[in-house]
Amino acid sequence: MMCGLEIHVQLETESKLFCDCPTNYQEAPANTNICPICLNQPGAKPHPTNKKALDNALMIALMLNCKIDKGFTYFMRKHYDYPDLPSGYQRTSVPIGYEGELNGIRIREIHVEEDPGQYKPDRGIVNFNRSGIPLVEIVTEPDIKSPEEARDFLKELIRVLQYSGGARGEGTMRADVNISIEGGNRVEMKNVNSIKGAYKALKFELVRQKNLMKRGVEVKQETRAYLESQMITVGMRLKEDADDYRFIPDPDLPPMEITENAIQNTLETMPEAPHNKVKRFVTDYNIDEESAKVLTSELDLAIAYEEVAKQIDPKFASKWMRDELKRVLSYNKLTFVDSGILVEDLVEFFNMLLSKTITTKAGQRIIEQMPNNKQTPKAIAEELGLLGVVKDDEIINAAKQAIDENPKAVEDYLTGQKASLNYLVGQVMRITRGKADPGETVKILKENIE
Repeated sequence: MMCGLEIHVQLETESKLFCDCPTNYQEAPANTNICPICLNQPGAKPHPTNKKALDNALMIALMLNCKIDKGFTYFMRKHYDYPDLPSGYQRTSVPIGYEGELNGIRIREIHVEEDPGQYKPDRGIVNFNRSGIPLVEIVTEPDIKSPEEARDFLKELIRVLQYSGGARGEGTMRADVNISIEGGNRVEMKNVNSIKGAYKALKFELVRQKNLMKRGVEVKQETRAYLESQMITVGMRLKEDADDYRFIPDPDLPPMEITENAIQNTLETMPEAPHNKVKRFVTDYNIDEESAKVLTSELDLAIAYEEVAKQIDPKFASKWMRDELKRVLSYNKLTFVDSGILVEDLVEFFNMLLSKTITTKAGQRIIEQMPNNKQTPKAIAEELGLLGVVKDDEIINAAKQAIDENPKAVEDYLTGQKASLNYLVGQVMRITRGKADPGETVKILKENIE
């Protein structure tokens, strides 16, 4: 399998690419965020290109390790006839960045272009609110060898875009997915609007093409639509080549120059890319790569970890933030910034664990209560009665009680069912209200049983 992606994501700007219309197209009533320019009315000329859109595209190109074209950048007219394109052509720039790389996948080029409107063929209506919103288009080489690799690449790409602050993320993503098998004809799939959709579309198309080849049928070079509701692809039209679009430079827009100064200013001010942050976390904090990836999954979480690591052992903080904090956030469907958990809360919590003011088990219960809780971790521990770790003699008494009350579990353990020891540990935790040290509890139980 050979697969290449053309990913379109809206750039974060307040106005459209060539006019002053706002870009909050989802909140506005249909066909209200429009003007003669974005509707291409006779005599309406485009404004100079939105500088913020170009700056954001330049930053994204640099974060994706692209070379930057320092010559003149200009817009081309890409001609095709569709109801959501009032001009009959789409303005798309020549490449701003080229020869980049992410996750081992080569990035061929990065463009800026204008979004078309939203067409609903089933109802025969068009909403032009979206028409003219700036997009960044990221084109990869056909280096992707499996649906899983495509999914991983898209996840990492969306993470880079979120870190950049210059694009709107997966919610506005639309991807064209190109796939061929064993050097056969290339099929392009349209209408892929999510990472999950790209994965499912590739899985289906891989099977479809393999089955055609088994029957000795040639795979047509064509454009197919991905129907997410049915998780299938259906034929749309024969695949266009670049010549079919009749590209010409747009005579209404002046060329622009990306100067060395602009590149240096962007390099100095742009956020650290997540894949670079992962490498730095591994080196600076001596943690494993998987932990670094989890901790950098959100920019705010990564910032919080670095603040915590100034006061708490980085490895200890990494383990708890990677496992327990992410578990709690995932369960509550929260991002770190939405959880309301502060750096000082985490520092206080970790100090309680390190000083053995609370047990690991108690810590797990406390961290579950921390999201959007105005109480400090210590106050939560006091309220739940989890402060303090019981002494060895109290654990011994609790262990004896658990053994006496659960003879079946003891018998199972003695006959080789080692998992029954976990049940007895749980009983000791219940008796001590989670204040017993788990490691010490296991040791004392084994001594008493054996």
